[in-house]
Amino acid sequence: MLPRRFHTKVEVRWSDMDAFQHINHARMVTLLEEARIPWLFDDRPTSGLRSGCVMVDLHVRYKAQLRHEDTPLDVAMWIEQLRTVDFTIGYEVRANGVAAGSAPAVVASTQLAAFDIESQRLRRLSPLEREYLSQWKAD
Repeated sequence: MLPRRFHTKVEVRWSDMDAFQHINHARMVTLLEEARIPWLFDDRPTSGLRSGCVMVDLHVRYKAQLRHEDTPLDVAMWIEQLRTVDFTIGYEVRANGVAAGSAPAVVASTQLAAFDIESQRLRRLSPLEREYLSQWKAD
């Protein structure tokens, strides 16, 4: 069964392009961050992850080029793995107007760990956080 996916649109800026007129790698990482913020860190009480997370791991695989004219990008996200203190997000990035079932141009994953900003230590995900993340995970 495919996991439930959160979809968002992310605008490509002219400054995201490199000399070869496709999105620069470092800028793609920033665009992935911009995609996950409204999903995980908004003000809804059901998401609850605003109290802190840190990046643990990042993988980005390019399957096709993306250019400025492909804006806004469609970014689909879901939870690949959910553990006590961390979770892994899967991503598929497609050009604007491309069918959701078509091959993605970029496939990525990020592992985030719950973090207590005041104590500067990892923390357990709260029951509310786990409940929210669980709804985006495949069984």
